[in-house]
Amino acid sequence: MKTIRIPALLAAVALALPVAHAQQDYPSRPIKWIVPYLAGTAPDITVRITAQAMSDILKQPVVVENRAGAAGNLGAQIAARAPADGYTWVYSATTMSASMRMYRKPGYDVMKDFTHVGRITQSDVVMVVSPESGIHSAQELLQRARKNPGKLSFASGGVGTPAHMGAELILSSAGAKALHVPFKGATESANAVMSKQVDFALTLSSVSLPFIQAGKLVPLAVTAPRRNPRLPDVPTLAEAGIPNVTLVSFGGLSVPAGTPAPIVKKIGNALEQALAKPDVRARLEANGASVVPAMGAEYAKDLQAEIGLTEKMMRVAGIAAQ
Repeated sequence: MKTIRIPALLAAVALALPVAHAQQDYPSRPIKWIVPYLAGTAPDITVRITAQAMSDILKQPVVVENRAGAAGNLGAQIAARAPADGYTWVYSATTMSASMRMYRKPGYDVMKDFTHVGRITQSDVVMVVSPESGIHSAQELLQRARKNPGKLSFASGGVGTPAHMGAELILSSAGAKALHVPFKGATESANAVMSKQVDFALTLSSVSLPFIQAGKLVPLAVTAPRRNPRLPDVPTLAEAGIPNVTLVSFGGLSVPAGTPAPIVKKIGNALEQALAKPDVRARLEANGASVVPAMGAEYAKDLQAEIGLTEKMMRVAGIAAQ
């Protein structure tokens, strides 16, 4: 029978007590929420609204830190390397999953390096052109692209983003080609269409909606299975004659892998409470997205499925990992 020395046992207990105490008192200082995109973008606005509500619930400031770059990979890398103590969060999204296939070395593993707390919002994607383009339908755009291979250009928020992959898939399914011009975010790609730097873009509805309402962008189709209630006259891709292409973008909250379960649970509870508040939901949905909470394993399942979808889109569109 193995004998445990009393001094060693007491030392182990003494070491465990501060850890348990820290978990019980969490949070006891400000929390940093990394957003891997530029300030003012749809993900940034989503996080700031949610962070404010969660700050009130957790009784500690949740400070948003924008770390844009490398199609969202820079901020994800920083978060993955942060201490697993609950004081660093990251806005995780479809882009992080896409990077698992788009890049040979993204610098992190979305399924191994993070614990996924929950989904916040989901948004469809809109194909948009400039009002001065003279293009009035998705089929008309693709016809131009077929007649002039590589002459038309399109913007996205970066290589491997849903906007990039979706456009490539649509072009491939239509037997058309266009030049991809990556920008730093969805807002920048919308601005590129409005300033006629590019011919079209797939943008999140949350980003493009204000410009559409102002008459600065013309929507040709939405990439979701159903029409967007805010754009009831805009057809889906299937209705526009482009079947088998469905794209939605979602985002949520994740923390570094190894974060203690009691802390993850406390963060998750705060997120659920924040998203249940009518004023928070109204502000988030005014930003153009839909509040569709999914906690823990369910959210992780969505991120895992997005990896498979990206692999399929890359194969169909003939895109190789960078």
